[in-house]
Amino acid sequence: MKIGNREFDTAAHTYVMGILNVTPDSFSDGGKWNHMDAALKHTEQMIEEGASVIDVGGESTRPGYEPVSDEEEIARIAPMITHIKSRFDIPVSLDTYKSAVAEAGLRAGADMINDIWGLRHDDNMARIIADSGAACCLMHNRDKAVDTGQVKNDKSCVDVSLFWESVLVDLSKSVRIAEEAGIARDKIILDPGIGFGKTYEQNLQVLHDMEKLHTFGYPLLLGASRKSVVGLTLDLPVNERLEGTLVTTVLAVMKRYSFVRVHDIKEHVRAIRMAEAVRDCV
Repeated sequence: MKIGNREFDTAAHTYVMGILNVTPDSFSDGGKWNHMDAALKHTEQMIEEGASVIDVGGESTRPGYEPVSDEEEIARIAPMITHIKSRFDIPVSLDTYKSAVAEAGLRAGADMINDIWGLRHDDNMARIIADSGAACCLMHNRDKAVDTGQVKNDKSCVDVSLFWESVLVDLSKSVRIAEEAGIARDKIILDPGIGFGKTYEQNLQVLHDMEKLHTFGYPLLLGASRKSVVGLTLDLPVNERLEGTLVTTVLAVMKRYSFVRVHDIKEHVRAIRMAEAVRDCV
């Protein structure tokens, strides 16, 4: 697929999308990159370490986040995208679920929209993307987790088939919205939505069975970097979750995901090279 001016061999390789949060309150790196000089220096470092796409976000979507106005979000992301595109030859993704912000970001030079609500939050989003010809990533999300807990033989368990049915149905709706709006098939990426609208157990289930999303026939992206599923599993704070996140990236490579969205670029580029060498040795 093509994002911006760059071709991506999504069938053969896993690419790294570097996270650039220009927010004061992101769960992992809030306030570190919301000044232009620091953000551009960090972008340069991510590119040098092997990032293939830079994903700019102007509103934190951590659990319990406070939404910001369209105007404030645009003020955060538009100048940043303009400066990145003027200085670096790299595709830029904009992490937003708001059509007004997406439109402003695309005007500033964004090549892709990364929508955590999979086009189901804002009725204008699909049209904005379709008219621009930009790529998009449609993530699975819901207001609250599907209740799949049952009690059998005094043990709590998860109805896996019911959970996955809900994920596939939700993503089918996003795909249908995209197709009906005229977004080209070769411009769509899907994301299972680790940490969004899922319980801890369901997040683990996604990581265990994430190849199920290949049924749609689109390139897939995994965004698990430093998320709570890693922290809860390892009982570690957000700044000590690199090793756990690397495991999720290796799983993504083995299950032929095309992109991973991460904070720590160098380590994930190395992990991908090693995992691909093992996967493709025969």
